[in-house]
Amino acid sequence: MSLPVQTQAKYWSIAIAVLALALWYLGDVILPFVLGGAIAYFLDPVADRLESAGLSRTAATVIITFIAVMVFVISFLLVIPTLIEQSLALANAAPDLFSKLYTFLTDRFPSLLDAQSTLRQSLEALGQKIQDRGGELVGTVLSSAMGVINIVILLVVTPVVAFYLLLDWDRMVAKVDNMLPRDHAPAVRQIASEIDRTLASFIRGQGSVCIVLGTYYAVALMLVGLQFGLVVGFIAGLITFIPYVGALVGGTLAIGLGLFQFWGDWWSLGAVAAIFMLGQFLEGNILTPKLVGSSVGLHPVWLLFALSAFGSLFGFVGMLIAVPVAAAIGVIARFFIARYQAGLLYQGLSGRIEADHGDAD
Repeated sequence: MSLPVQTQAKYWSIAIAVLALALWYLGDVILPFVLGGAIAYFLDPVADRLESAGLSRTAATVIITFIAVMVFVISFLLVIPTLIEQSLALANAAPDLFSKLYTFLTDRFPSLLDAQSTLRQSLEALGQKIQDRGGELVGTVLSSAMGVINIVILLVVTPVVAFYLLLDWDRMVAKVDNMLPRDHAPAVRQIASEIDRTLASFIRGQGSVCIVLGTYYAVALMLVGLQFGLVVGFIAGLITFIPYVGALVGGTLAIGLGLFQFWGDWWSLGAVAAIFMLGQFLEGNILTPKLVGSSVGLHPVWLLFALSAFGSLFGFVGMLIAVPVAAAIGVIARFFIARYQAGLLYQGLSGRIEADHGDAD
């Protein structure tokens, strides 16, 4: 005999409250463990494939870890310093870019920028703020988010956590399955399976799309010769998981920078625009259908709300768990809606009678 609904609700509410308090107070401490868990979840299918090829779980984990470390080291030595350098250069160049924009508008729309114009006063205030804060912004972000101790802990603990979680992933899943309440185990397995499919489609699939498109944008823009092309490609790839936003933001930023760098060189400007048009074609017709699938189950608005809410409540860790939590809530909501629509509260007596007649026929 299962526990009453009120008792179950009480226990689940306590568990959710304890988890929220842990995230609130231990956000920075558990960051390496959250990252390690995400990496292990992302790489688990690769380990399963290697196991199917005849390797042991230990050998598969060691091979994956070795390749991941090599990729990280190469990226750290070749890409990350350039990315930081270009980010700082873009922040420092922002006042000059704004000055060129101001001159462009003044020359072509003098009637809009008279001395008493609200637009002119707004641009002057914005330009002064950019000049005061432009170089300071990136430096502040880097100094606050990249403290030496935190970075060392993150770089050391995260790979270790990811290694052990990847090594024991299947055993942990089996242990959790054995701990499920017997009365609700089938329903929990069904919900967990659907959450896994949703996360696999979004995190693994959409994450792969972000990596591929970000690399494509960065390399293509750098080949065209656009300054800060690596930063623009990184930004565009990072937010590609939001439909059309990555290409829109990245394309606007790239074309805006290209107008100052390639003014008069319309072939180069056209090449920058063509890069993002081709990227959208590849994303919509090849990458997303192949890697993500036709239905992910995460609406962009719901995803943005989850990222904003959890980021505001729990900081960076909250943003990391926002996608899994949003997927879980969506799946659970659909499960209970289906139960509600199949129940007497939704169908009423008339609906139940019609269903019984249909079964009899």
